[in-house]
Amino acid sequence: MTFGPRIPPFEPVPVELPPVELPSVELAVVIPTFNERDNVPLLVDQLNRTLTGIRWEAIFVDDDSPDGTADAVRALARCQGNIRCVQRLGRRGLSSACIEGILATAAPHIAVMDGDLQHDPAVLLEMLAKIKAERLDIVVASRYMDRGNVGAWDPARALISDFAGRLSRMVIKADLSDPMSGFFLVERGAFTDAMRSLSGQGFKILLDIFASSPRPLVFAEVPLTFRQRVYGESKLDTMVAWEYLMLLLEKLVGPAVPVRFLLFSLIGGLGVGIHLATLWTVAFAFSAPFELGQAAATIVAMTSNFLLNNLFTYRDRRLRGRRLWTGLISFYAVCGAGAAANVGVASYIFGGDQSWWLAGLAGAAVSAVWNYAMSSIFTWSARAPAPNPAPAAASLPAARTQAYPAN
Repeated sequence: MTFGPRIPPFEPVPVELPPVELPSVELAVVIPTFNERDNVPLLVDQLNRTLTGIRWEAIFVDDDSPDGTADAVRALARCQGNIRCVQRLGRRGLSSACIEGILATAAPHIAVMDGDLQHDPAVLLEMLAKIKAERLDIVVASRYMDRGNVGAWDPARALISDFAGRLSRMVIKADLSDPMSGFFLVERGAFTDAMRSLSGQGFKILLDIFASSPRPLVFAEVPLTFRQRVYGESKLDTMVAWEYLMLLLEKLVGPAVPVRFLLFSLIGGLGVGIHLATLWTVAFAFSAPFELGQAAATIVAMTSNFLLNNLFTYRDRRLRGRRLWTGLISFYAVCGAGAAANVGVASYIFGGDQSWWLAGLAGAAVSAVWNYAMSSIFTWSARAPAPNPAPAAASLPAARTQAYPAN
């Protein structure tokens, strides 16, 4: 039955449009930030003064700073088209921020620098000229070569930096004078070759790139005088040192053994010692029944394992407030099931006329893998973050929101 005229299928008519030629970006400057709101307009002003005549863009990658850094960047971006903001939610870390910023640009050359004004943007000109003229993979701004210096560092910080640089020799073979530098310029192809092997962990993205590259990188260094921070506070703390050690460990043993699993297992081994110490204290020092001592030792060991893993192993997913208590309960449940699996597997293997130590090791291995896998899913699963409180004043002062001339 026909209800109307048949409508022929739509066939698009090809239309040839004249090519639109837009000036391509020659240099992208990736700037990871956290609570650097007051430094943003000063840094953009310095970039404008320095990079005159160069087609460039600045990509600020902000880890959802509670001081309104992302809003400050957007205020400038509304006046200047080559300023961009990537605001990350639920993720934190300088190296991973740099990776996301580099992937967000199509520029053939990408510089990475801090947002605290301690890196002099004027060095970018020398770095860009050098990487192009000498066909290099990467140019590093070094504080330790001739005419470079660390500025007003105290002796303790200089000593720590020197020691960290020596440790880096374990994972990179390049003869860098400043492998800990956070200021460098990399060619797109060199980064692309290494990007799928990057750990993205910690604060030393330069070290990560050199250690992850499938080939030796052709590099050069230029001198850098480290400047004083103008606004804000330093992000250096003991956790930065810990993450640096974890990066070195990952490059030494990964990907064969995930570093997170290695840490989880090490803390589990420490938990065995805590268990035995608690058992002795309750059952022998206080003459309590053995069953009571064993129960107390189990709870204390599981609790200490949870707190240490929350502090170190899962620092990027750290539980706080109410989630700390719900996470502890789920960790108890996971470890309880792991203990049951341990006993079941060990008993099965021992019943098959296998040696007692082999059965014990097999049960412990099954328990460790179970606890690690299940706690990653149920206890420290990645969840949407709670929103940061809005800053009291997100807009910039009028003197700082002037329209800068585009380059």
